[in-house]
Amino acid sequence: MVDVKKMMEYEYLTKEHLSGFNKYKYSARDTSPLSVYVMHPFWNYIVQFCPTWLAPNVLTFVGFLFSLANFVFLSYFDWNFYASSGDGSAPPIPRWFWLLAAINIFLSYTLDGIDGKQARRIGLSGPLGELFDHGLDSYTAVLIPACLYSVFGRCETSLPPIRMYYICWMVFFNFYTSHWEKYNTGVLYLPWGYDISMWGSTIMYLVTWFYGYGVWKKTFPLGITMGILMEAVLHISALSNMPMVVYNVYSSYENKTGKMRPFSEAVRPIYPFLTFFVIFMFWAYKSPNDIMTNDTRMLFLLSGTIFSNISCRLIVAQMSNTRCEAFHWMTPIFIPIATMV
Repeated sequence: MVDVKKMMEYEYLTKEHLSGFNKYKYSARDTSPLSVYVMHPFWNYIVQFCPTWLAPNVLTFVGFLFSLANFVFLSYFDWNFYASSGDGSAPPIPRWFWLLAAINIFLSYTLDGIDGKQARRIGLSGPLGELFDHGLDSYTAVLIPACLYSVFGRCETSLPPIRMYYICWMVFFNFYTSHWEKYNTGVLYLPWGYDISMWGSTIMYLVTWFYGYGVWKKTFPLGITMGILMEAVLHISALSNMPMVVYNVYSSYENKTGKMRPFSEAVRPIYPFLTFFVIFMFWAYKSPNDIMTNDTRMLFLLSGTIFSNISCRLIVAQMSNTRCEAFHWMTPIFIPIATMV
């Protein structure tokens, strides 16, 4: 049986972490034109309608639940990603759901945009609220691409599961490098890809609701399908942030504005992410039971869960200005799993 008392007494944050949180000041820069000129004015307007007694963390959590709701619905309607394949192997997803999915993702995006504004508005800004916000964002990193896969389905005009898994990893990589950047610079430079992906997802769901999933089955010259186009856009969107990450970290050392960590300390957060990537890619390719083909959704979900855990540990380290761990405690557990399942 689970010892609830022992769980309640467990120290998830050390005294060193809490001491660092007391000195922490939020620093972020958002240069995305879509965010600066469209979304922030919209969010500044919307947040005025939030009652002052409404806690920012409630907005954060409800926004996450809207994203989670899409994943849960699609897990019920389309567990194996065949519903939109068009080959009759599974019943199609109800048309009404795609309108609901568009509303859910837009509400999630909006609540994620106003939670910080609500915190500053009522004087409740703090490091734990930011940790909660970014922690849930790290879990959303797998929910959004997994839901988009159901728009196309597993068919000739879409992507095989392994290539969709690569997309998930590109989203992970984009999110993680942004926080690795902050670990070294002290500033969170918000990637442009996030705003594009949220708007893109909303539009794709609306198009699917209006025209049906068949609209994504078109093939262009040279055999380019809509699935391949989506793949290219998502990879480019994720990788577009990398040059700025490198430049910002380099500039922080050149101008002595960052944490000025030695190289060995600056790259420490990369090790748990890289180890996690190697183990799970080995599992995807060498699983005795071919888990990538037979239970794609579960592999996506498990990967997203572990990624969120690793990301939160990095976020805690960068916010408390403490040393990030180089070894994730769950690594010894997943090495034998990857060779047996």
